[in-house]
Amino acid sequence: MSDREQTFVIVGAGLAGAKAAEALREAGFEGRVALIGEEAEHPYERPPLSKDYLRGEVEREKILVHDESFYRRHEIELILDQAAVGLDAERRELELAGGERLAFDRLLLATGASPRRLNVAGAELDGIHYLRDVGSSDAIHARLERGGKAVVIGAGWIGSEIAASARQLGVEVTVIESASVPLERVLGAEVGAVYRDLHLAHGVEMLLGTGVEAFEGSGAVERVRTSDGRTVECDFAVVGIGVSPRTELARAAGLAVDDGIVVDGSLQSSHPAIFAAGDVARQRHPTLGPLRVEHWANALHQGPVAARNMLGCGEPYDRVPYFFSDQYEVGMEYAGLARQWDRVVFRGKPDSHEFIAFWLREGRLLAGMNFNVWDVNEQIQELVAKRPPVEPAALEDPGVALGDLARNRA
Repeated sequence: MSDREQTFVIVGAGLAGAKAAEALREAGFEGRVALIGEEAEHPYERPPLSKDYLRGEVEREKILVHDESFYRRHEIELILDQAAVGLDAERRELELAGGERLAFDRLLLATGASPRRLNVAGAELDGIHYLRDVGSSDAIHARLERGGKAVVIGAGWIGSEIAASARQLGVEVTVIESASVPLERVLGAEVGAVYRDLHLAHGVEMLLGTGVEAFEGSGAVERVRTSDGRTVECDFAVVGIGVSPRTELARAAGLAVDDGIVVDGSLQSSHPAIFAAGDVARQRHPTLGPLRVEHWANALHQGPVAARNMLGCGEPYDRVPYFFSDQYEVGMEYAGLARQWDRVVFRGKPDSHEFIAFWLREGRLLAGMNFNVWDVNEQIQELVAKRPPVEPAALEDPGVALGDLARNRA
């Protein structure tokens, strides 16, 4: 069968899906490409939703993956405002909420993830927001513009960025976090303390080491009661306690699922015609083992690799995980993956807000983060990718170029 007669379907019109569709055309695929999205919006990027877009500093068209005419010019069929509700893997058929059935030769699942909900008393009250899409970002922005007092539950990346954006707009903010410092699970106590102090310096009240017992109010949230007995008055709340991969279609179709859609090194699922990319994909990484990455760079790069492998290229996905965050005047980039470590080494002083942190285990570099230090992340990625044994003193010494350190251990 020529590719002109084939249909490739992509479920999920986010960054991974849109870049996969682009890659199919770039690779010369001439068949039908259908890109299906639940939202009525053209594909857009999500990082600005908690940062500059949330603050009203950029227009909606600036966050689009492509301009709206791109899909028409490249004959990519956008099917928007339609959820995929059924998948028959053996018949290679997808069912949409409107009743349409799409037969496919290859399918990419880029269904992303959904915010985890807080299951406590009062969780159904008005004024409790979750951030995942552009509509929810718009709703939070509108509430921020009215001012008042916000409670942010969760001090991971989303919660921390929303708290920072709210303070930049002049809103009073209390953050409630069960860990001892923000981002402790990802960065550990030492680097998490830097973010704690950063938020405190900008006037955020930090209630750490506690959780939410209940939301209280008459119709709308007015107070948050913490698990250690405190009560925090508020005008609204934002919950950011992580996300869960959207695996419903895959699970119902009998695909292998384990904290995401299980895929191999080329992003192929347990069914040979079905691939997955982005937040929903749990990939067997060649050096890091099974992992699922919920960040922009992963969606940006996995989508095109999955697309090329749908065409039979057999291209491995072996990139080092990467993410970034901007909070107040501070920007950072993180490369690698440190699940467990025995030492954190700093190049520069953390309290200076210009430093690089390295996570090591048994003398090997697992991850590095540049904090308000620029033009070094490519070298950090190279060093992390090679995973060499490395002397902490060399990492600490600003006189030792990171690029040289990586090349010397090639």
